[in-house]
Amino acid sequence: MQKCIDDCSKCYQTCTMTLRHCIEIGGSHAEAKHLTLLMDCAKICKMAEDFMLRGSEHHICICTECVHICEQCADSCEDIDPSDPHMKECARMCRKCTESCREMSEM
Repeated sequence: MQKCIDDCSKCYQTCTMTLRHCIEIGGSHAEAKHLTLLMDCAKICKMAEDFMLRGSEHHICICTECVHICEQCADSCEDIDPSDPHMKECARMCRKCTESCREMSEM
């Protein structure tokens, strides 16, 4: 469980920093759908981290949803600008969090 907590925390931080980067860059980086996904991903990761830290039995449901949102966010980052280092790192972290949350949701 600790690995998933750590991955969710890192994904939250990465999505939040990427959100700021995208707003600063503008253009396709700042499209509403993409920014919403970044915010959704950050929030669900923070929520999953919180549920696991508190030992909530509902962490499985939250981790399941986290898988779906993280996958969408990773895809969006790769589609927007696959050469941007911030976007690459965000996609990588989202995929890492996806795998950790998938393992937690199957327990």
